[in-house]
Amino acid sequence: MPGKVVSQEQWLTARKELLEKEKAATRAAAEFKSQLQKDFPMVKLSKEYTLEGPNSKATLSELFAGRKQLVVYHFMLAPDDESGCEGCSFLADNLPSSLEHLNSRDTTLVLVSRAPIAKIEKFKKRMGWNYPWYSSFGSDFNYDFHVTLDESVAPVEYNYKKPSTPAKGERPGMSVFFKESNEVFHTYSTYARGLDFLLPTYGILDLTPLGRQETKMNFWKLHDQYTEEDIKGSTK
Repeated sequence: MPGKVVSQEQWLTARKELLEKEKAATRAAAEFKSQLQKDFPMVKLSKEYTLEGPNSKATLSELFAGRKQLVVYHFMLAPDDESGCEGCSFLADNLPSSLEHLNSRDTTLVLVSRAPIAKIEKFKKRMGWNYPWYSSFGSDFNYDFHVTLDESVAPVEYNYKKPSTPAKGERPGMSVFFKESNEVFHTYSTYARGLDFLLPTYGILDLTPLGRQETKMNFWKLHDQYTEEDIKGSTK
């Protein structure tokens, strides 16, 4: 049992103490978001990126689909991969099932991977996702936003620092862009644990006594790989 058993009065005292910490965390998060939305700087893009969708090629500017904001999730699916990264797939399962809410706030969400579009479409169909998903194969997009690491192509950096050990390959991340007239601006990117806020499954589990229960032997699977044994529960 992860916690000790106490009286109702003791539990209420502990809960009120924890509530103060929750309020402090909420205020800190609100301050972060306020800075990001009010006066955080942005960079005008000088390079035009061309990506490939299921039907045709499209520039990064065209991915906005007539809206002012574009959110890109950099999904780890390399040209030689047959299926997506389990972690990125777990995150994609957590993204909004209906994008109309984002669209109504002048925001477009897309996924981008370096795999050719045929592989993307095959894996997307397998997973049953309906998110717009584009291939950046043959462009600098992944390298410029530091989600494909290859020293022979571009200086290696991930999560705003040079890796302490040699690194190569795909990495997860999210980038945000803003469009004014015909100009596109990069406003924000986050990587690694900075992506946790996209995962409501984490938010639910974080409120439970057992938490996320992540170990090397018990990490997330593709949702079509779970067996009855995996999901039946441990209570007898």
